[in-house]
Amino acid sequence: MNTTVAVNAYKNVSFESEITGADPHKLISLLFRGALFEIANARKGIELKEIAAKGKSISKAIAIISEGLNASLDKNVGGELAQNLSSLYDYMAIRLLDANLNNDPAILDEVAHLLGELKDAWEHIRPGSIQTAQQPAVAANAQRAYGSA
Repeated sequence: MNTTVAVNAYKNVSFESEITGADPHKLISLLFRGALFEIANARKGIELKEIAAKGKSISKAIAIISEGLNASLDKNVGGELAQNLSSLYDYMAIRLLDANLNNDPAILDEVAHLLGELKDAWEHIRPGSIQTAQQPAVAANAQRAYGSA
């Protein structure tokens, strides 16, 4: 068996196991991580002039952002915060399309930075964490934006 095939098989099993046992908060964290991973792969595709790989990774990142993060927002309960996040996710998807069309790693960096900031903030409001206990109103609003997460 090829080493790369074995490593990829392990990663798939490991990731599937992580999803199976994940609570809603963790699932959102995994979506952030997946989008950032695909953006990094797209950047590598641009650098190596692997246009098909770049396009595939950007498409995956857009799907994670649009069909995962944005779709999981509860705009009725999350109010203005959920609406603002939705607009930001729409902006990111458009920017990723621009990066794909123009082979522009700077745009990928912009979107990765935005996602990284959101990911860090999300991880700091994990239910039961010290940060959550210190800022209950902020944590509650962020939790509401994603509904039951």
